[in-house]
Amino acid sequence: MAEPPVTGGDTFPKILFHNARVYGQRPAVREKEFGIWQTWTWADVLEEVRALSLGLKQLGCVAGDKVAVIGANRPQLYWSMVAVQALGGVPVPLYADSIADEMAYVLNHAEARFAVVEDQEQVDKVLEISGELNQLQHILYDDPKGLRDYDKKRLSSIAHVQEIGRQILASDPTVAQAWKQDAEQVEGGDVAVMLYTSGTTGRPKGVMLTYDNLVISARNANDFDHLNETEDVLAYLPMAWVGDHVFSLAQAYCAGYCVNCPESLETVLTDRKEIAPTYFFAPPRVFEGLLTHVMVRMEDASKTKKKMFDYFLRVADRVGERILNGEKVSLKDRLLYAIGEFCVFGPLKNQMGFSRIKVAYTAGEAIGPEIFRFYRSMGINLKQLYGQTESAVYITSQPDGEIYPDTVGRPFKDVEIKIAENGEVLYRSPGSFKAYFKNEEATTSTKDAEGWVKTGDAGIFLENGHLKIIDRAKDVGKLTDGAMFAPKYLENKLKFFPNIKEAVAFGHEKDFVAVFINIDLIAVGNWAERNNISYASYQELAANPRVYEMIQSHVEQVNRDLAQEPMMSGSQISRFLVLHKELDPDDGELTRTQKVRRSFIAERYAPLIEALYDGSTHKHVVTQVSFEDGRIGSIEADVEIRDVQTFPATHAGAYQEAAE
Repeated sequence: MAEPPVTGGDTFPKILFHNARVYGQRPAVREKEFGIWQTWTWADVLEEVRALSLGLKQLGCVAGDKVAVIGANRPQLYWSMVAVQALGGVPVPLYADSIADEMAYVLNHAEARFAVVEDQEQVDKVLEISGELNQLQHILYDDPKGLRDYDKKRLSSIAHVQEIGRQILASDPTVAQAWKQDAEQVEGGDVAVMLYTSGTTGRPKGVMLTYDNLVISARNANDFDHLNETEDVLAYLPMAWVGDHVFSLAQAYCAGYCVNCPESLETVLTDRKEIAPTYFFAPPRVFEGLLTHVMVRMEDASKTKKKMFDYFLRVADRVGERILNGEKVSLKDRLLYAIGEFCVFGPLKNQMGFSRIKVAYTAGEAIGPEIFRFYRSMGINLKQLYGQTESAVYITSQPDGEIYPDTVGRPFKDVEIKIAENGEVLYRSPGSFKAYFKNEEATTSTKDAEGWVKTGDAGIFLENGHLKIIDRAKDVGKLTDGAMFAPKYLENKLKFFPNIKEAVAFGHEKDFVAVFINIDLIAVGNWAERNNISYASYQELAANPRVYEMIQSHVEQVNRDLAQEPMMSGSQISRFLVLHKELDPDDGELTRTQKVRRSFIAERYAPLIEALYDGSTHKHVVTQVSFEDGRIGSIEADVEIRDVQTFPATHAGAYQEAAE
């Protein structure tokens, strides 16, 4: 029987000491390399972290130093963060796909003296901008491939630095105790990590989270979902994102569970199937992509299999979520569901890597109600949460038995929430960040003297006590007739369709709503293949008339749904176009966390926006793009613009009620 989650201290080095003592031989980390899973126990992790920490100290890393961490999810990079924390330093994870300008800004702003990176690619990126970096002194790397002939004056492998630490330990056994005593001087109120925001409206801000922010939030989360040392998670999301830091480090340390690092992003699905995590997080796009993959494969299945699949899906849709919630279901339906579990649901969950899921979360965007219900009907306890970097993730979450697709749950443990007069959601919690690094103005404008933090999101509490997020507060506007315009709300409804990857809505102070749409190349490509539609590029597929017809049907379905919503019926979509290129972080159109940079898009695509509103049916555009190798090119296209049908509101006065 599993023991309750351990406590062990108020910082991660202290918790590591405790875990190594209590859970010494339990697996703490696994990594798949060359097709083989390697395992480190909690005792092993302590040894690895200690050696690296002592080696870093020998290189000159001291309390207060900022250390950049750049790369994919590797055990050595996670260890480096705790090794730095044991010295009183502050790790600063960066997005591995950051371009040079973004990386240079963060490294300089954070005043990073060291960088711990994954491989040659990241070494090259840091060396390329080294002339712009004011304080960076040394780079440590994990994978030595391709780096043999590099100048090693400012470059060391993590293994070499660890060997330095081990030699120090071997020469003087008292060093281990002295290092432990120094690590225990770090306190819960000290800064544990600095995570930079995505920078949707300007330069990213460095969010300083303390150990108390992270440890208290992590323990509350583990208690909320009854997580303990027996759990397995898959670490595949960006290390610079607060969610990965909490799920793969904070909660893992506080519960004592095992973090599994996949071989690569390309092998995540296979690796997840092998590990079968019990605790899982993914943005809606991952769940949508998995479902699309399943449905595409079923289109190619035999008639018998397809018929059985469809039948048991109907059974699951009728009773699956009720069984998951512990509600009363007839014996006949329970038997049918059990047969479905054996024939369809079980094999399907195994293929997706969800055969052992205890709880799964999605957040960041709204998830389609049908998609949400599909997973829950399969017996997967999928929930939504609401949070942000500044809150150490958790603001609200959905308790078991209170799962609704259109809300983000109740206030999380120890979290207070109130709605400001302008509709903005404010919260106060143990996870509330300390401050923005070197940005007192932004700190005071976000967090007041009483600890209330502005989320920037507009929301309402429903009668059931659950919070519903409407949109970013600053983005909510009005059409010229007074109807509410909530662009993110409209975009999310469009993105519920698997064929639509991204959408950008316009309408504030306009006569009607219009949208840009990005198709999902995989979903629409599969559809095109089944319908004998040939294409040579994204641009060609996006411009296909039959693709336009399909997207138009989706937009009109959204309008039908909006017509039934009193607050939103006045903001139905009147015109749309399918963009000739995918919105891309490298082109500045999206942040590294895939959030739309609205002002940049409005400026970059101003001629297309003008065409949406001047009645044009086509517009010729030339757009500059950045290629993966750094080259700059351009894409030229004639973009079609279409009108779509709108529908009468369900009752008169909807516009006025929404405005009031």
